[in-house]
Amino acid sequence: MVEQRDDSNLTPLFYFVGLMEIRSVSVGVVAIKSVSTGLYLAMSKKGTLFGSVKYSPSCKFKERIEENGYNTYASLRWKHSGRQMFVSLNGRGKPRRGHKARRRHPSTHFLPMLAS
Repeated sequence: MVEQRDDSNLTPLFYFVGLMEIRSVSVGVVAIKSVSTGLYLAMSKKGTLFGSVKYSPSCKFKERIEENGYNTYASLRWKHSGRQMFVSLNGRGKPRRGHKARRRHPSTHFLPMLAS
């Protein structure tokens, strides 16, 4: 995740604020947790991403490996008009509402990496 930080009066700076841990909950279902804050990634009924202190059904995401090798994460609990709602970030690293994104859109594609 990326957070905006304004250290000077001239330009906003962006810096990396968290490593995300992806844990398998069941077959094809994962929970995503911030290593630095301990918060679980969750999605509201309206498709808004937020951090949850406790693990709940809103924290479950269906993980899918796409043909291009990237992963997508859709809320297991919530749908919008029968369509899946995806974890998505815009070009500045800010979250987009789940119902605004589609599976094939690059803003929903993530590349998990092993951290040591």
